[in-house]
Amino acid sequence: MSENDEIGDDWAAAMDEQADTEADWGDALKEQEAGAKGSGGYEAAGFPNLEDSKPRSYVNADEVKLDVILDVPVTVSLEIGRTKINIRNLLQLNQGSVVELDRFAGEPMDVLVNGTLVAHGEVVVVNDKFGIRLTDIISPSERVKKLG
Repeated sequence: MSENDEIGDDWAAAMDEQADTEADWGDALKEQEAGAKGSGGYEAAGFPNLEDSKPRSYVNADEVKLDVILDVPVTVSLEIGRTKINIRNLLQLNQGSVVELDRFAGEPMDVLVNGTLVAHGEVVVVNDKFGIRLTDIISPSERVKKLG
């Protein structure tokens, strides 16, 4: 007997075994269906009717409580302007180099909270520290328009 004949016999035996297993599964499924139709010692689980229940209101529309989020830290940043520059020019920058931005002098700067524009303002100096005086607050509807 050659090696190919032995491999063929192994495959035939494996296929016969698979057919027997599939037949066993078929018998088991038939038994399960028969048990479900008859009184097989179990009953269907009962669930409450969800249509009868009223939806819960976790937040009263008249009384919004912000206490939960008042202590969440956010990052406030001021953007003077932006520009695009290729890496070749970026690597050539050194002390004293000037990078041109997309804004004009005297134009209001953007105030960003966690990267979202919320206001415009102008830079001020208070006690030798920089600050910003807000000149225009972006409305929530305008913020939503800029997202889309």
